[in-house]
Amino acid sequence: MAKFTSQIAMLFIVVALVCAFVPVFSVDESEAKSLWDTCLVKISPHCALDIIAVVFGNATINDSCCHDLVQEGKVCHDNLIKYIADRPALIARETLYLKKRDDLWSHCVAISKTA
Repeated sequence: MAKFTSQIAMLFIVVALVCAFVPVFSVDESEAKSLWDTCLVKISPHCALDIIAVVFGNATINDSCCHDLVQEGKVCHDNLIKYIADRPALIARETLYLKKRDDLWSHCVAISKTA
């Protein structure tokens, strides 16, 4: 059962990434390109998936990815999560996702300060 739940979670992450970054789904293609060029290049794909899994699922994040997130910056983090949360399939729970985004940021800042 845990394997099935894990597979569903990974499927959700992949679908969220596709919806967020494929231009046909985006509201403004230039906005997606700008986010990619300025923000996503600052963080590893592994950590980006972990961050999405934390905000849009029930995953946890490791200290290394927390450091990457803080280096990426709050503006990038806020904008990327908001951009994904604005997708039609996710908009109904946007408030929850934005709270989880802010909680993750606070957690990672605290982790980064202790290192």
